[in-house]
Parts: sequence; C-alpha cells; structure tokens
Amino acid sequence: MSKRMDAIRSLLTAPQGEAPESLSADNKPAPLPRVSSGSVRSMKESFSSAERENEDLRAKLASSLTIREIDPNLIDPSPIMDRFQDQDEEGFELLKVSIQQRGQEVPVLLRPHPAVQGRYQSAYGHRRIRASRELAIPVRAVVRDLTDEDLVVAQGVENSARQDLSFIERAIFAARLENAGHERSVVQDALSIDRAEASKLVSVAKALPADLIEAIGRAPKVGRPRWQALADALRSSPAAMTAARAAMQSADFQRRDTDARFLAVLSAATAKPQDTSKGEPRSVTTASGQKVAQITQSGRELKIMVDKEFDAAFADFLAEQLPILAERFAKGRGEGTS
Repeated sequence: MSKRMDAIRSLLTAPQGEAPESLSADNKPAPLPRVSSGSVRSMKESFSSAERENEDLRAKLASSLTIREIDPNLIDPSPIMDRFQDQDEEGFELLKVSIQQRGQEVPVLLRPHPAVQGRYQSAYGHRRIRASRELAIPVRAVVRDLTDEDLVVAQGVENSARQDLSFIERAIFAARLENAGHERSVVQDALSIDRAEASKLVSVAKALPADLIEAIGRAPKVGRPRWQALADALRSSPAAMTAARAAMQSADFQRRDTDARFLAVLSAATAKPQDTSKGEPRSVTTASGQKVAQITQSGRELKIMVDKEFDAAFADFLAEQLPILAERFAKGRGEGTS
C-alpha cells in the first residue's frame, strides 16, 4: 500500500498548496472506497487507515486550496476514460440547476495539457465541466502538474471514494489502464483494490466485446458474479454470442433501462438449447415475445405450425422464402444446390 499512499500524498501535499478535493456536494467527507469481497481483514484495515490519513490531509489543506476559474471549452477529457457516456440525463440536469442556482461548490482537478499549450485535461469532475460548458460559465478548478500515472491514480481514487462507478465501468477502466501501458500496480492504486481483484476486473473486461458492453451500458445494479457468468457463457459457446447479439437487436432492447438490458443479454446467452431429438414441440416467438409458430422435429422431419393469432399471410411468406433460405444455407456450408 506504500505506493498508493505515496501517490495520494504527492497529489495532496505539493509545494504550491494545490490539491484535489474529494468532498461530496454537501461538503461532507466522501465515503470509504469499496474493498473487494475477496480481500482479507488486514487489507481492509489497511485501506481504512489509508483513507483516514487521506481525509486528515484533505482537512489540513482545504483552507489553502488555490482554485482558478477556467473556460470549460479549454478542457479536454482524461486520455483514459473511467466511466461510460452519461445515461442519467435527469441527474445531470439536476446538477446543472444546482450549479446555476448555488454555484459550483466542489472544484474539479485539471492538469495542463501535455501536448497543446493553453489547454487542460481533466482528472475528475467531467459532469461539472460539462454543466459549466452548457451554462457558459467558468469552471472552478485546481490545476496541478501531473504525470500520466498521477492523473489516472487521482481519477480512480476520486471515483472509488465516491463509490459511483459500476462494476463494468471499473473493469473497463482497469483494462484501459493496462492497454495504455500502465503497470498492474497502477491499476491497484487507481481503484484501491488488491492484485487478485485487479486480475478479475481485467479478465472480465477482455472477455466481453466492446459493442456488447456499450449496448448494455453501466448496469449499476449488476455486480461481478453476473458479469463473470456472462463472460464465461460467451467464451464457452459461439451459440451464446449469437443469442446475446440477437437479444441486443430486439425491438424493445434500447427502451429498457441499463440493468434490464444486461439481464436480457445474460438470459439469452445462458439459455439451454431445447432438445428437439424426441419430437417435443417448441415455440418460436418474436423478440417482443409474440408467439409465431410451434415447431416439432423428429429426426429429419420438421413440422411448423403457424400460430392462429399470428398474421395468416406469414405461412405463404415462409413457403416463398424456403428456397432462398435453403440456398443461403448451402452456400454457407460451401455446397452447391444441384
């Protein structure tokens, strides 16, 4: 833990007296960071001790913070994003109204842009920066000279302290840090976790396709066990990936909230295929749940009974499409149709 504490001290005890502040909107100290369920008691006590020391340092330095007003249009995001695109627009609008009425109570942390003179990069506070940009007012900020490692550690520690990153956001952040060339120890420092938990985060993130994660969203109510179950299912069977993508294409998928989207994908990916060898009928439904037909298969014989509540013209349409489907099937297997 010494490296993490050194990183925190370096951010909070610089000679110019500037420091990031991790206080909530009502100026109360942020809660302690979540510790992984697999951590031993001694490590939990170490984390708690570290946070207590961190809070003491914040309290001592709070009165000497040098806060500047910066044009939000001059601020670029961190090179490694730690959260998904805003999906809680209602919450963001409330934040914007609060800043408009009462001002920005908690400053953001920036560093001078390492490649573009006159611009900045944010370590944390992206929603406050966005709100200030939309309100066309300066953003209150602490500006520090930070290395890339300092930046991501400050970014991760701030969000871990607030406990507002979902599991998959933490996993993606961890994977992005490693992909950017940071050591595993930096991932541990940034997310306040041990090496085993860091390995689990990175493993899950790398097992899931980026487009699937983006389609599901941050899923704040879904923890590691169910994300791990989804990753395991997709790794074990190509059919599971096909089923998951089919669920993503359903008509009502995007209308669901992010947690419900995850459950739909997990359910599709982990569903057991029906055994049709015994001639037991199975139902075919649309993505929205409407029953289309009942299929009975015995050996090479297949019977399709279109449901009486479904469009009667579908039977004729299906008959017309069978030759086309047969040709596509044969081409997919590299066979001729003669």
